[in-house]
Amino acid sequence: MISGVRKKIRLGDVLISEGKITQEQLDTALKEQKVKGKLLGDTLVDLGYVSQDDMIDVLCRHLNVEYVNVAAASIDEKAVRTIDEDNARRLKLIPYMFDKSRANAIWVAMADPMDIMAIDDVSIITGMEVVPVLSKLSDIQTVIDKYFGREKAMAVAEAYKQEQAIYDNANAQDDEKREDVENSPIVQLVRNVIEQAARQRASDIHIEPFEYSIRIRYRIDGTLNEAITYDKALYSAMIARIKIISGMDISEKRKPQDGRITIDVDHREYDIRVSCLPTCYGEKVVMRLALKAGFKREKSKLGLKPDDMVKFDNILKNPHGIILVTGPTGSGKSTTLYTALSELNKMDVNIITVEDPVEANIDGINQVMVNAKADLTFASALRSILRQDPDIIMIGEIRDSETAEIAVKASITGHLVVSTLHTNNTASSVSRLIDMGVEPYLLSDSLVGIIAQRLVRRLCECSKDNTREATDEEKRILGVPLDKPCTLHEPKGCKVCNNIGYYGRIGVYEIMPITKRLKRMIADKRNADDIMDAAVEEGMHTLRASAAEYVLDGTTTFSEMMKITYNVDN
Repeated sequence: MISGVRKKIRLGDVLISEGKITQEQLDTALKEQKVKGKLLGDTLVDLGYVSQDDMIDVLCRHLNVEYVNVAAASIDEKAVRTIDEDNARRLKLIPYMFDKSRANAIWVAMADPMDIMAIDDVSIITGMEVVPVLSKLSDIQTVIDKYFGREKAMAVAEAYKQEQAIYDNANAQDDEKREDVENSPIVQLVRNVIEQAARQRASDIHIEPFEYSIRIRYRIDGTLNEAITYDKALYSAMIARIKIISGMDISEKRKPQDGRITIDVDHREYDIRVSCLPTCYGEKVVMRLALKAGFKREKSKLGLKPDDMVKFDNILKNPHGIILVTGPTGSGKSTTLYTALSELNKMDVNIITVEDPVEANIDGINQVMVNAKADLTFASALRSILRQDPDIIMIGEIRDSETAEIAVKASITGHLVVSTLHTNNTASSVSRLIDMGVEPYLLSDSLVGIIAQRLVRRLCECSKDNTREATDEEKRILGVPLDKPCTLHEPKGCKVCNNIGYYGRIGVYEIMPITKRLKRMIADKRNADDIMDAAVEEGMHTLRASAAEYVLDGTTTFSEMMKITYNVDN
């Protein structure tokens, strides 16, 4: 082990010499790095030019340092406290343990072990010899948040209360001006709440007022977890600040309001949809976080199995017709839609979308946002879009009979229409559209494919050895013969997953290509059960069957499967 890095390498040159990237890719990454201000290694990974594993391998070999997943490491809090939060974030590092073999040495996880200045700074601050190791920046930030985030939030809250007392004593009455000062404690507090949520991979932030307190909860991997509780004295200032930055009316407290925030956290841009709802103790705020780059991902990262990938590709090859993506709120429909659009986005194709709201901007696609105040509804926008010479139309959601009727007519007249629908499974989508007034014979002509999807939580690596034997009832539901052994995995918990046992989510799909047989059944007004049975006979995997495969291979648990399929296909 070395006590300090004094060997400076040119990362780009090393990656080129090892054949990991080309000179052209390096030039592109360097330009991108200047714009976004990120580390070169992170920029190369983000652009997809080199994998994270290859980057770690190259750095460790050429710098002669170890790699440590600091988020999962055994951390000595005394070592962490040898440096303050501001320096840890500024230098992109965290001390995490003392060297047992040397009395005056400390191990430091660094995003950039080549940063000699940072090593010298830590050595001066701690008065100790630094043993640098390589770690991912996201893991370092997670540890910083864990050990400093809560106390910083409480310190900011206390600073605000003291500031408020000074204003109150001075009989200051203009609250709105006071709350919108950019360097005030309440501004820092609100930003801290959002930043911690983003770093913990939260999809939603809930700010809930009660009689004497405010509760902050984050939804992580589909489950709500309490993050922190504040004194009720902070409530009015927090809500006012959130309303100001999301473009709401801060004087309106009796009606629900919606707003939007765009914020940069660790050089990644987040789009946040804000909803404000009056309750008996004040307005409850829910903020939905969406990483703008997160909607545009490769097909291979959606979670599609090989046979489903073939069906997905074949459905997208249709020159006209309707493709539906169905599922409840938060099931990943928007990500699938944007992935499909990115796949179809070619220079010779005119793609127009109508959305409420536009969730991510895609270069080369014309996106229209619904505006009820201007009488721009899905239906009125679609009528105008049809006069814009479109090849492909994306409708954010088919909500009413008028929109459904225009979508069907557009598909029959030579357009490819992609949309979402809130139904339990693929077959019930047919019934829903017929209930909306679409004629069965028109629907059978226009439908080319339906994709139903859900998200299940992935088991963390710590749970891979935590197994048990399945019960007879579980074997029956999973389709396993009763006389055969069947091992199921259960959540365990570690530092990486915050002792939950799950880390991240994966898509579960039910893909129904509309074959000639299914078209005849739709035209004949056959019920959803008959259509489902026919699709299964033709090789379709139901949501339950797809989820069962993930249970049997240890990707998720039996309870997660039951959550998403209990009322779908018992």
